[in-house]
Amino acid sequence: METTLKQPKSVYKSKDYILSISIIGILFFIFGFVTWLNGTLIPYLKIACELNNFEAYFVAFAFYISYFVMALPSSWVLKKTGFKNGMALGLVVMALGTLVFIPAAYTRTYSLFLTGLFIQGTGLAILQTASNPYITIIGPIESAAKRISMMGICNKVAGVISPLILGVILLKNADVIKEQLLTTTDIVQKSLLLDEMAARVMIPYVVMAIVLIILAAMIRYAPLPDIDTDKEANHVNEANGNKTNIFQFPHLILGFIAIFVYVGVEVIAGDTIILYGQSQGIPLSGARLFTSYTLIGMLIGYILGIILIPKIVNQSRFLSISAIAGILFSVTAILTAKMGIRFDLTIDFAGIHQILPLELSVFFIALLGIANAIMWPAIWPLAIEGLGKFTKTGSAILIMGIAGGATLPLLYGKLVDVFNAHQAYWIMVPCYIFIFYYAIKGHKIRRKV
Repeated sequence: METTLKQPKSVYKSKDYILSISIIGILFFIFGFVTWLNGTLIPYLKIACELNNFEAYFVAFAFYISYFVMALPSSWVLKKTGFKNGMALGLVVMALGTLVFIPAAYTRTYSLFLTGLFIQGTGLAILQTASNPYITIIGPIESAAKRISMMGICNKVAGVISPLILGVILLKNADVIKEQLLTTTDIVQKSLLLDEMAARVMIPYVVMAIVLIILAAMIRYAPLPDIDTDKEANHVNEANGNKTNIFQFPHLILGFIAIFVYVGVEVIAGDTIILYGQSQGIPLSGARLFTSYTLIGMLIGYILGIILIPKIVNQSRFLSISAIAGILFSVTAILTAKMGIRFDLTIDFAGIHQILPLELSVFFIALLGIANAIMWPAIWPLAIEGLGKFTKTGSAILIMGIAGGATLPLLYGKLVDVFNAHQAYWIMVPCYIFIFYYAIKGHKIRRKV
């Protein structure tokens, strides 16, 4: 018999409910701002540290592999600290990783940049392990996808903003610098150009570290209710009384795989689109904004999720529709890559007016944002439902699935070097097929003990 995780009404109808949602929304904004900087860092570090495609995508690898390595330790930390203190600790760890960028930029050492990204990811692993189950179980499970979609809007608004801000700072005159690096034979002049570009990261990352420390203090003293999943939902825990380990929940393990491939395709869509635009003949001055287009697509998808779930369509059905859209957009992007169809896109943001060329194939990669948007909000509650006392460990398992953002983009980068930028996108099609399977059948598989 299946059980549903239901929290006491006092948890999600208390006077602190709106405040709690707002605070978690701020955290998801931070997730988005830091996470989606990688789309800008990849072309930036490719120039500043003189990397090939495969090496450049180690930015995503170093950042996302930390989730796999640190998710279970994060679960242990949360059992000791509780959700609220764990969130504050995660922000502090993120600040430490951000500060590592200062010596990395000063010495122009790629391994130090990767170390800073790994530490940032470690802090985010703690934050994600705490905040995702928190936002899931603080209210009714049947509307969890709607709440996570609201958090996703906070996340993706930040994701739209961060490439716009950091792209202007880090990639200013990048096309000119690339040309100078190709034409100059003076080693000293070349080193000065690279050092100047590397130094651009220092001030923004110092500001980020200060903001993260301030937010950690705010979270530490905020009136967030702490939810004990080991004691709450007793009827669920009783139903799971004969289950002795987390691997006795097949829908969770399949959910881990679904998260793994979903994060992989989401990162590929967001972090590769700038370099892909370049491969299609679009200058970096225009392509640097393409990550924001993907995230605008995700915002549209989140809004649709909030409107439609659960009143019109349930979260599993929406997930299956999203997976089909992902397959269609991926295949269309690949097939239209050599058509050379382009159109102009006018951008007006914060006083910036720019007309950008956009290639049709790149447009379909950006549309993947719509397909990807509801996947995390839908997969998470489907995978975590009915875990009871295993919720924290189950959450850590799902967070480990974020490692898909480390491995699949790296594999994409290798395929680009071996084949070409558009053929490498075939890697996404089997990923969307598995997500479709999980939506229609995988999440229903339960084991009786």
